[in-house]
Amino acid sequence: MTTRDFVGYGPNPPAVEWPNGARLAVSVVVNYEEGSEYSLLDGDPHGESMGEAPSPVPAGERDLANESFFEYGSRVGVWRILNILDQYNVKATFYVCALALERNPQVATEIVRRGHEVFGHGNRWEEYFKMDRDAERKAIRDAVESITRTTGQRPLGWYCRYGPSVNTRDLVVEEGGFIYDCNAYNDDLPYYTQVNGKPWLVVPYSLEVNDTKFWRGGMSKPGDFYETARNTLDLLHDESAGNAKMMSVGLHCRIIGKPSRAAALKQFLEYATQKPGVWFTRRIDIARWWLEKYPAAPISQS
Repeated sequence: MTTRDFVGYGPNPPAVEWPNGARLAVSVVVNYEEGSEYSLLDGDPHGESMGEAPSPVPAGERDLANESFFEYGSRVGVWRILNILDQYNVKATFYVCALALERNPQVATEIVRRGHEVFGHGNRWEEYFKMDRDAERKAIRDAVESITRTTGQRPLGWYCRYGPSVNTRDLVVEEGGFIYDCNAYNDDLPYYTQVNGKPWLVVPYSLEVNDTKFWRGGMSKPGDFYETARNTLDLLHDESAGNAKMMSVGLHCRIIGKPSRAAALKQFLEYATQKPGVWFTRRIDIARWWLEKYPAAPISQS
């Protein structure tokens, strides 16, 4: 990533059509990270810093309260989310950390059995921009091997905690087997970039409709999530009358998996699944559709 693009599609986005004439592709992403966060028990110099509430526990000591917030996600939250998705027949993309699935293999089995996409989110829930190139390469490789072993499926996409390093996209392409990444927040549609002189597909993600705001700030009541999600859906749906659009919904098992927040998720899915022209789909299906229907233009060698 040596250059930046401030133009993108500009005022003339491509004329996009989704399958069966859908106007809006809605991608639900479930981040499954619990058990892979920073932990003194795993030899880290500190425990996980992000939690439901600010912690008074010194960095070098175990924060048992914060650990239990994460445990809730794998013990309870993930099952509540899976059941809600089943209720509305919504297939999601699961951004999975390898170690998290190793520690709860039942979840790995159920993600696949229920028809969701297994997507690479790291060997652990850690910041890859802090790693050197060799360490990041090894982490990507270890994650692919582990996730493939626990789920029986090789992840075809990649997304990093807090965004990529300057090496991430090169290493993902170098690893082979991936067909796209989601390490960008800069568009409402997929697009191609260049990696080593060849086109590479990016399916952008978004933090707009994302439950992390309950922890980071920006959402305080379950209704905040529903209102944000509904407003996003309505505006993109209106805009898509002339040109199809894409919407991302980001979820975390330890956050939206709590009962009151899960109720807001159900409220949104009830609303959205009744709206005509909305296609709930996995990110891999968006990626494959884009690669087939909107292939990259040849790259000029001049």
